[in-house]
Amino acid sequence: MIVGPSANLIYAIAIERVLYAVVIGYALGSIPFGLILTRITGAGDLRAIGSGNIGATNVLRTGRKGLAAATLLLDMAKGAAAVLIARHVWPGSESAAAAAAIIGHCYPVWLRFRGGKGVATLMGVAVALAWPIGLVYALVWLGLLYVSRVSSLAGMAAAVSAPITALVLGHLDYAQVLAPLALLVLWLHKANIARLRAGTEPRVGTSRA
Repeated sequence: MIVGPSANLIYAIAIERVLYAVVIGYALGSIPFGLILTRITGAGDLRAIGSGNIGATNVLRTGRKGLAAATLLLDMAKGAAAVLIARHVWPGSESAAAAAAIIGHCYPVWLRFRGGKGVATLMGVAVALAWPIGLVYALVWLGLLYVSRVSSLAGMAAAVSAPITALVLGHLDYAQVLAPLALLVLWLHKANIARLRAGTEPRVGTSRA
C-alpha cells in the first residue's frame, strides 16, 4: 500500500491529468464549426437562420449540403480528437475529456454559452471511446433518421443508445460518462420533445428543428 507523500503525489498527478484533459476537451468542443463555415462561405450568421442552432441540421437550412456535411464531420472530429489526445497524453483521463468536449460544444464561452445540442460531437466521442459504441450510435441515428425523417428524434435515440451499448459491451466506466451526456442531449432537446408530443415537430427539409 502506498502511503504518505507518495500517495499524495500520485493523487496530485492524476488530478492534474484530468484537469489538462478537461481544458483540451472543452477547448476543442467549443469550436463552433457550423458558425465558422457559414460565415467564411457567405451563408450568413447561422444563429439568425432556422432554429438558430449551430449544428449541422441548421446548416442544412442554408441550402448548402456540403457545408452541413462538413459541419457534421468536424463536430464529430473534435469530440473524437479530445478523447484520443487525452488517452495518448494523459492515459485514463479520456472520459473527462469526453464530457468536457460535449459541454464545450453545448455551452461555448465564445458564444455566451449558447451552442449546439451535442448529437454529432457525442458520436465522435463514442467512436473514440470504443468504436463498437460509435457504430451502434451511427446505425441508430442514421436508421431512425431514414425511417422517420425527424432529426431530433434520431439524434436523441442515438444519444440514449450510447450508454446502453457501453453497458452491454461491459464498458461500465464509459457508460458512467455517456449516461449523463445522453441526459444533457435530451435536456437540450426539450423544445423538440414538446413538439414531438404535440405532433408539430418538423421533418428534415422544413424550417425548424
